[in-house]
Amino acid sequence: MTIQLFAWDTPNARKISVALEEMALAYVVHPVNLGKQEQTAEPFLAISPNGRIPAIIDEEGPSGKPVSIFESGAILLYLAEKTGRFLPTSLAERIPVLEWLMWQMGGFGPMPGQMHHFLSLPEDAASAYGVKRYGAETRRLYGVLNKRLAESEYVAGALSIADFAILGWAWRHAKHKVALEDFPHVARWYQTLMDRPAVARGFAVDLT
Repeated sequence: MTIQLFAWDTPNARKISVALEEMALAYVVHPVNLGKQEQTAEPFLAISPNGRIPAIIDEEGPSGKPVSIFESGAILLYLAEKTGRFLPTSLAERIPVLEWLMWQMGGFGPMPGQMHHFLSLPEDAASAYGVKRYGAETRRLYGVLNKRLAESEYVAGALSIADFAILGWAWRHAKHKVALEDFPHVARWYQTLMDRPAVARGFAVDLT
C-alpha cells in the first residue's frame, strides 16, 4: 500500500522523502502549500494537529490498520520500525541514533530556522541582532556535528534515520550562510550522502 506524504519543499519534509526512498517504500506526495496557508485548513489539521508539515498516512499501519503520523522525528522513527531499517534493534546501538535525532529536532533545525527568518527581514538593528545571534548558534551546531563526524563515518555509527534528519537541514547550508569547507568532516559526510542514489531521488521528488 502506498504511503500518503503531506509535504512542501522544506528541510523537514526532505527528511521524509529521503527516508522513504532509502527504505524503498512506495509513496505519493500531497503538496501542502504553505504560502497559501493550506497547513491551517481543517482537513490537514485532522492529520497534523499542530498545523505543520510533514505528515503521513499509512493505510497499512500497526495491525494492518490505517494510521496518521505528524512531526518529522516521529515519522522517521515509525518508518524505521515499520521497515526494520536504519534503526538498530539493540538498545546500546539505538542510543546514539536517538541522541542525534533529538539533537537535530531540538537544535539543528530550530536554530537555522530562526536564521532563515531574520535573514528574510528588512535590515535593521533587530534583524541584524537576530542574524548575529542565530548565525553564531548555527555555526556552533555545525561545529558539534563536525567534531562528531571526525570520529564516525555517520552520526550514530552506521547510516541511520538520524543522518536523514540532519541532512534535511544541512541541505540548506548556503541559506544558513555556512560554507561546508569550514567544516570538512561535515562536507565529507554531506557529499557521501548526497551521492547515494536514493538520497538523490528523495531530493529530486517534487514536493510542491
